Formats: sequence, C-alpha cells, structure tokens
Amino acid sequence: MRLAELSDATGVAVATLKYYQREGLLHPGRALSRTQADYDATHVERVRLVRALTEVGGMSLARVKRVVDVLASPGEDRLHVLEAAQRTLAGDGTGVPACDDDVVVPRGRVHEWMDRRGWEVDPADPFIEDLERAWAACDSVGIGLDEERMDRYADHMEGVADVDVRSVPSEAEAAVRHVVLGTVLVDPVLVALRRLAQQHVSRTIERTRP
Repeated sequence: MRLAELSDATGVAVATLKYYQREGLLHPGRALSRTQADYDATHVERVRLVRALTEVGGMSLARVKRVVDVLASPGEDRLHVLEAAQRTLAGDGTGVPACDDDVVVPRGRVHEWMDRRGWEVDPADPFIEDLERAWAACDSVGIGLDEERMDRYADHMEGVADVDVRSVPSEAEAAVRHVVLGTVLVDPVLVALRRLAQQHVSRTIERTRP
C-alpha cells in the first residue's frame, strides 16, 4: 500500500506518518522509486502501537521511541525481554506521588522487605525507588501501610504477576509489545477492578454485620 493508503488504514494523517518516520517511530517502507514506497501490515501494526501508547497510555513520543528501539533489538532470553520492556515504562504513568521536602524517604526499606519475602529483583531497578517514595508518602499521611499490610498486597500482586508472565508470548518482539501494552492498558483495568471490589467487599461486610 502507498502512504495515503496507510493513512486510510490507520486513521492517521499523512503528515503525522511522515513525522513518525523522521523520528524513527515508523520503519521505512519498501522503496519503489525515489519518491514512493510500499507499506504493509507491519506498518499498520506499528502505527497502531504508537497511537495506543500515546493516546491511551499517555506516553511521550520520546518514551515511545524507547519502546520501538527495544522492539528492534529485544534480545533473546525471556528475562531480558521482560526487563527491557519494563525499562521503557520507567518514569511513565506509575502514579507515584511526589513526597514533600520534609518527608524522609527510608532508603533500603524496600530492599530489606523484598529480601525477607525472597523476591528476586534487580537491586538497581528504578521501580524500587518508586515504591520507596510511595511507601514514604503513605507513612507521611498516616495511612498505616506497615509491612504486614504490604505483605498482604504483595501476596495478591504475585498472583496478578503470575497471570501476566504466563501470558507473555515466547517470540521476542511479540513479548515486548505484550508486556508494554499489557502494562499500559491493563493497569487502568486493575485500578477499576480494585475500586469495584472495594464496593463489593464493603457492602458484603455491612450486610453481614450483626
């Protein structure tokens, strides 16, 4: 298909598609002449990926470029693919609140807690710092997120993670796409499910009280 047909197939303006190409977000088509190229289903898929990450996931184009780069060379082993895909999300849409200047963020608490649970995690993972800041923010307003409560949350999150990881395709590029889109697009599903579950449990408790 020509560029105009790619535009029709994706609903994205030709000018935007050209911009994606200049920024390295969309791979070149097969050259037919000096001014024309042929595009295929892989280009349609890539454009839809970019739109999903920017419009639904709220990711910046710079962050999307990181995803595209990982797709181009995702590595071979499953662990590398999963970690590389997660790295593209670091700092985007985690919802971690900023702590006030006078809030002390205990460094190392998360590491100690994970060690006690036996979690095998990269000690330099940026999400550890995110968790430290989020935990400190909870402490600062007296939510009472102690280790016992954190353990209960973690028990359930391990179940969610088991569903996530077991659903990842074995092929590298498909795995990266699955992990990134699954995180960006499924996170809001999990948040909504939590809110609905809170309503359900609250009503159940109220109904069963003497």
